Amino acid sequence: MGCFGGGYARFFHTGMHSRLGLNSVKKRIRIFDTTLRDGEQSPGVSFNINQKIRIAGMLVDLGVDMIETGFAAVSSEESMAIRKIHEMDGNFISLARCNRYDIDSVIDTGIDNIHLFIATSDIHIKYKLKTSRENIMEKIVDSIDYARSHGLNVLFSPEDATRTDMNFLIDVINTAISSGAYEINIPDTIGIMNPISMYNFIHEIKNRTKSCISVHCHNDFGMATANTLAAIMAGADGAQVTVNGIGERAGNAALEEVVLSVHAFTDCSTGINMRMIPKISKYVSMASKMYIQKNKAIVGENAFSHESGIHVHGLINNPETYEPIDPGILGLNRRIVLGKHSGTTSLKYILESHGIKKSDDEISGILVRIKDMNIYDENEILKMVR
Repeated sequence: MGCFGGGYARFFHTGMHSRLGLNSVKKRIRIFDTTLRDGEQSPGVSFNINQKIRIAGMLVDLGVDMIETGFAAVSSEESMAIRKIHEMDGNFISLARCNRYDIDSVIDTGIDNIHLFIATSDIHIKYKLKTSRENIMEKIVDSIDYARSHGLNVLFSPEDATRTDMNFLIDVINTAISSGAYEINIPDTIGIMNPISMYNFIHEIKNRTKSCISVHCHNDFGMATANTLAAIMAGADGAQVTVNGIGERAGNAALEEVVLSVHAFTDCSTGINMRMIPKISKYVSMASKMYIQKNKAIVGENAFSHESGIHVHGLINNPETYEPIDPGILGLNRRIVLGKHSGTTSLKYILESHGIKKSDDEISGILVRIKDMNIYDENEILKMVR
């Protein structure tokens, strides 16, 4: 059963808080965060142990359902970080290939959950793994059996699923589930899907299997969030995301975009504390040194900033005129900024917010001076007016 909503975002100001999962909803979407694993695979990004522990703690407070803490087999430092994080309260998981060395590396960390993966597309089987479909199936069964025999809960991903022959993919999924995997994650490994193809893809999988399905979308064509949302509408039960959308190449589906989109466009909910999103976004940006573009959706500096006089005039009368999301849901305030497109309403709003009252004629004169002098810094304007 999918999570269809209306044909437009319903995350408006009026009645918006009823869309935050506090009301009766049809389905709860599980949010799986992989900032500490796939996010750290961004070229040039390397979190130290203290940063990993802090990010994990913030993700727990955020309400993430599962946190991928890393890839245990990568290094002793990675394994140590996973062990340290596992000392916290929360649901944690480590990535591993379908081989016993990787699985043993996860076992040694003491973590309870393992994310096993192996490529299933013919191009990966032939050119990367240099093996056969039959051998892939044997590895899936052996790896899941081995992990389960050591008490691990298994999430399984058929890597490059979206380029895998559908009949073979269904066999892989059914084999993994019958071997004991509790969930199947469908990775769009190189980000080749579009929302329509992703919807149809997940819809067929849900119709032909009885498995719990999540999706992991990459952003190579800028469609990771849209593809994730389409998958959820088609019946996917969970989404793998990263804070700020960091990750390999062009990144992953962004946690903040997926979460707000689920609430805005569907009848589903998440368990995310949205007021914490800006805080963790800023910290991950700092720790990763991947700075957020100003016009980034949800967490960018300009996401709730307004300059155009036409927009500001509408906003002051009714925020719904030019704001699809109430910034208060994220614990933020909208910003009215001055620029070449500003009108008297913007200037009056800013001055009155600082306790400065001027007549309409005075406001008009000040605005002319500001534009003639090309001064738009708020502090400079306040000095001039005072």
